Amino acid sequence: MYAVIITGGKQYPVTKDQVLSVEKLPIAEGGAVEFNEVLLVNTGQEVKVGAPLLKGSKVLATVVEHGRGKKINIIKFKRRTTYLKRQGHRQSYTKVKITDIVV
Repeated sequence: MYAVIITGGKQYPVTKDQVLSVEKLPIAEGGAVEFNEVLLVNTGQEVKVGAPLLKGSKVLATVVEHGRGKKINIIKFKRRTTYLKRQGHRQSYTKVKITDIVV
């Protein structure tokens, strides 16, 4: 059984007991998360597709940890003008473990 959910503006295919990194959520570690925006659920016998969301279905998860990703270096450079701009970015994430898929 798997489902496709939306969180943080992205779509993720999830299965039970899967650990997944999503955009940072304002929930403490060990807390429960409920994803109500479910696009698709495949139970094995049938596939339910929402238009655009499935009503009454949800995905339950628990927060495993919070963290920050690898640093990305951004460099803007224009030759012969002594222009060099450097910038860095680290995206925050939350790791969640999917505990249940409710149809």
